[in-house]
Amino acid sequence: MRGTRTLEETERAVAEHLAGMPLDLAALAALQNLHRAAAAVRRRLEQTALRESDLSWTAFVVLWTLWLDGPRESREVAAEVGVSRATLSGVAGTLERRGLLHRHPAPGDRRLAIFEVTDAGGRLVDDVLPGVRAAESAAVSCLDDAEKDTLGVLLHRVVLGLPRTT
Repeated sequence: MRGTRTLEETERAVAEHLAGMPLDLAALAALQNLHRAAAAVRRRLEQTALRESDLSWTAFVVLWTLWLDGPRESREVAAEVGVSRATLSGVAGTLERRGLLHRHPAPGDRRLAIFEVTDAGGRLVDDVLPGVRAAESAAVSCLDDAEKDTLGVLLHRVVLGLPRTT
């Protein structure tokens, strides 16, 4: 089993394996780097700002979403967080056992669940938020303010350019 490759080794391996295929290499490079950056930032946040609270990134985003928006139906939360309903169910179960989230049947359709952050969950978001924001700032500290703005605008365009899914 191989160890972790460097970024350059990975890019060379991709170029070798995909040689001759009709590809938009610029799109491939952009999205691969987007994925790498997102994964690296997520790992960093879990290892720093979220570690003491024993929260995964997904658990934090679930709490954050409910903290911001108030009670929401489980399908909406899964879509907002970007996870499957099965993944959300597991994360919500863990948060519920910790007393950070409450779920109850939806009015009119007991098969659906409404999630809401508990008072303890809200306090936890309040407690970890400064560390999360500091870690986010540190993650882009290699960019000047204009570059951060440009990155934000470009990523927003990518999101808006994707077809909507249900």
